[in-house]
Amino acid sequence: MKIAFVVQRYGPEVMGGSELHCRLIAERVASAGHAVSVYTTCAKDYTTWDNVYRPGTETLNGITVRRFRVAKPRDMASFNEYSDWIFFHEHTEKDELDWLDRQGPLTPDLLDALEKDEGQHDAFIFFTYLYYTTYWGMKKIRGRKTLVPTAHDEPALRLGVMKEVFTAPAALMFNTESERRMLGRHFSFEGKYQDIVGVGVEIPDHPDAAGLCRKHGLATRFILYAGRIEPGKGCRELIDYFLEFLTRNPDLTLVLLGNLLMSLPSHPRLRYLGFVPPDDKNAAMAAAAVTVHPSHLESLCMAVQESLAVRTPILVQEAAEPLKEHCLRGQCGLYYSTGREFAAALDLLLGDARLRKMLGENGFSYIQENYAWPKVLEKYERLFRFLARD
Repeated sequence: MKIAFVVQRYGPEVMGGSELHCRLIAERVASAGHAVSVYTTCAKDYTTWDNVYRPGTETLNGITVRRFRVAKPRDMASFNEYSDWIFFHEHTEKDELDWLDRQGPLTPDLLDALEKDEGQHDAFIFFTYLYYTTYWGMKKIRGRKTLVPTAHDEPALRLGVMKEVFTAPAALMFNTESERRMLGRHFSFEGKYQDIVGVGVEIPDHPDAAGLCRKHGLATRFILYAGRIEPGKGCRELIDYFLEFLTRNPDLTLVLLGNLLMSLPSHPRLRYLGFVPPDDKNAAMAAAAVTVHPSHLESLCMAVQESLAVRTPILVQEAAEPLKEHCLRGQCGLYYSTGREFAAALDLLLGDARLRKMLGENGFSYIQENYAWPKVLEKYERLFRFLARD
């Protein structure tokens, strides 16, 4: 089949959760023999939507990528101010459409291309419910289309225009059952094709945990955070909880991997290793006693999957229902709400090697059963068969 993906950013350097999710699915669908195209923007940074990539068509890993210029950059400060107003005050539909324009990425040329090229594709898959490209893009496609929401329980879901977003697609591919349950409290999916899919994860053969520790001088036991390092991901809270924990456990180290988007306190037990290659990340996760996932807003969390794929247990923020679901369904980790609960859970995990091993083995089985690539791809093949019949 000829499958088109629509996503706000795309490229090997783009590591946002939904954008990476889209790229991984698109590449696997292409490797399964389908003709895959991606409609996206020239933006690399979601905070500004500045045009970095060249407009036009290129081929990446066997996929035809069509890029369109963003017509207007985003001023994050004014957008956040407008969001604070619209989420908590009476407003009109026009105000909400203005919010969508400000959210961006504002790409009218991409919309025109979708309308013009619809007949060249058998199916359209839109990633992320939140953006201009999804709301207006699904209006341009008259045939059946699919939405991968990657949604959090956040104020934007309560805007009236979001009812149109979740009414438009014929099919929805959710990351977790808790995401579907949460969205079901806001929207009706009666009569729509639905599946719990997420994204696949590679199972590393033999991550070199010892080599990674030698390379970075990690001699003592450590816990690990991997992902965007910013307050919105719960990192400020994590560091506060960790430094408090250190007053009673001074020999533990917190290692952080990923893009640094906030200042870090200077402390010998905080180690920032930067943005590392996948093999190093897998090795760091395998070497860690526990990986910590402090975000309050997640729809899946690939870092959780990667940790469990190397048999390392997880410690997650309870407020992120999908992460709590991983712990409960997979019996592979613990969750916390407060600093006191964080300390108690971490004490339990660090003090019981047998428990860590059991949770890690459970997590490995959970990943194999639910997020191995053959299982994920078979769910997409079922979706394609449904769309073809329909």
